[in-house]
Amino acid sequence: MRVPVVDKNHQPLMPTTEARARKWIEKGKAKKFWSDCGQFYVQLLVEPSGYNTQNIVIGIDPGKKFSGIGVQSAKFTLYTAHLILPFSTVRDRMDARRLMRRGRRGRRINRKVSFSKRAHRQKRFDNRRQGKLAPSIRANRQLELRIVCELCKIYPISEIRYEYVRADVDLTSGRKKARSGKGFSAVMVGQVWMLKQLAQFVPVVKVEGYQTASTRKYLGLTKNKSDKSQSEFNTHAVDGVAIAASHFVEYRQYHTTKVDGGDWFGNVVITSAPFKVVRRPPYSRRQLHLMVPAKGGLRRKYGGSTTRHSLRKGDLVESPKGIGYVSGDTEKQVSVSNTSWKRLGQIASSKVRLIRRSNGLIVA
Repeated sequence: MRVPVVDKNHQPLMPTTEARARKWIEKGKAKKFWSDCGQFYVQLLVEPSGYNTQNIVIGIDPGKKFSGIGVQSAKFTLYTAHLILPFSTVRDRMDARRLMRRGRRGRRINRKVSFSKRAHRQKRFDNRRQGKLAPSIRANRQLELRIVCELCKIYPISEIRYEYVRADVDLTSGRKKARSGKGFSAVMVGQVWMLKQLAQFVPVVKVEGYQTASTRKYLGLTKNKSDKSQSEFNTHAVDGVAIAASHFVEYRQYHTTKVDGGDWFGNVVITSAPFKVVRRPPYSRRQLHLMVPAKGGLRRKYGGSTTRHSLRKGDLVESPKGIGYVSGDTEKQVSVSNTSWKRLGQIASSKVRLIRRSNGLIVA
């Protein structure tokens, strides 16, 4: 495995070996750090031997509920990740917010007066514009964008490759659909927005799905298609590596005087690399109005990231039950959960030690 390296000004350099990074730390030439995406890296405290870099490519396999990311160079696989996307959570919360708003508006209107005298608020803007990015899809793409941003801080990325889905392709069967009318696809809107954001880092190349499959087959990588919800390399991260590797290998047609055919050109080596499972902390947002009013017109406190102690939800802490994340609190205790957000226990706040403040990510 290779360890990312940055210089004194946090400019990314070419990764080095684990043994060399260990020697740098022992001799005081480098300091060790952990990035928000869960990757260990070192920062040089001395002048590097050179600033020459080779091509390092990020491959992104976007999905609806899960995404895969791979970082690949010509000789090494540097990083792989399986992203658990917040699509379902955001969609359910948007539905709940819509119901709560309808309930509040219904309670506000005095139905004893005539319709023309009721307190109906007129619309303040046109919410029927085309090209609107749905909140659930925006949250998916923002999580992918966050990981790419963290990777660009520690790797000298030269290119990003993104698997592109056509609007006339059925996402379930993969077959082409007949186009009709001026309808738009929310997936396409999300892709266009994502490509614009990625282009701010480095050049972006779109890769078709069939190219990903053929490259994966050529490299001898297997994909788990039976259960894609499994948090393992063979579900989605394998496609991220294949997409990134397509920068170094390519299937081309060739024509000679006697033979017409095609073959693979280029060379790339797939190696073992760190594998991370990344998700957002699934705590509830602050709700000033609950679904059903309490007696007396008062509603209890619900949601939010703050606690009654000096900790916030999502903070990485050390406790007698083990290392975990703050997920809740009581008057004298703090709830600590693991990376799957399963509660390890409720521990007295005096026995919990803060390791790192919440960065909005949970990395396993």
